[in-house]
Amino acid sequence: MPQFFLNKRLIILLVSIIVLVALIGFSLRERESISWPEQFVKDMVGFGQSLISKPVNYTGGVIENVKDLQNTYTENEKLKSRLDELVKLETQVRDLKQDNEELRAVLEKKEDLRSYDTIQATVIARNPDRWQELITIDKGEVNGIKSDMAVISSAGLIGKVKSVNEFSSTIELISTNNTKNRISTVIQGKQDINGWIEGYDSDKKEILVKRIPNDLKVEEGSKVITSGLGGVFPKGLVVGEVKEVKPDQYGLTQTAYVKPAADFYHLEHVMVIDREMNGVSEPQAEEDTEEEEQ
Repeated sequence: MPQFFLNKRLIILLVSIIVLVALIGFSLRERESISWPEQFVKDMVGFGQSLISKPVNYTGGVIENVKDLQNTYTENEKLKSRLDELVKLETQVRDLKQDNEELRAVLEKKEDLRSYDTIQATVIARNPDRWQELITIDKGEVNGIKSDMAVISSAGLIGKVKSVNEFSSTIELISTNNTKNRISTVIQGKQDINGWIEGYDSDKKEILVKRIPNDLKVEEGSKVITSGLGGVFPKGLVVGEVKEVKPDQYGLTQTAYVKPAADFYHLEHVMVIDREMNGVSEPQAEEDTEEEEQ
């Protein structure tokens, strides 16, 4: 009897496998319609999936909306703070502009150290032997060019007018080693420091700003501009950035090595600075006229 039941179980298992394989083959074949048990099972499965997917999708959408709201709130706060800063800056600029106009009215002064006009020019010649020293431009005396006028490129100061012809001019670059080519500068920082451009280090390709008092600290990375105190160069022309500071041989002053803002090698279009300074005030001019008449 036990052997009979064992064989019976084996027979039932084999029959079940055969039926299952037959059902799988039947379901996989191409049919125009499916049986109602299959329809029932698919409908139940689809209904269950819809019951689960809808809440899940809704919950996911709610979470994304909350995150979007949080991001929007954070960005809104940042924008508000920037708008507040902008309003403060606009107010300060307005006040400074008003104060500047009032002071100018009191002093009856229409120009300052930064006032200048520009004369556009093109480089027409350059001697290969003196590539870092001299260039020739296509503007001359007929265009209002005068000796010692500052010359700039779109990036910053490049030199000054050395000599003027009728229709052309020669420009001496600040990359020359001529120590007599002196230009008054300001090294910007917490405390502005004055110095003079006197020479050029051709190995480091850096401008030498000398005569800096030894007791003043010059920060590396400080910007260097013209001071406007020389009488010809206006204030605010960009010279470059301090890369290194060294004491002189006597330890009395310092020399700043400045990386030029302008590219002296590639020069095509330049601008000559025409700075018209009213060095004599109106009352003094009247006194001079009276003395001449006497």
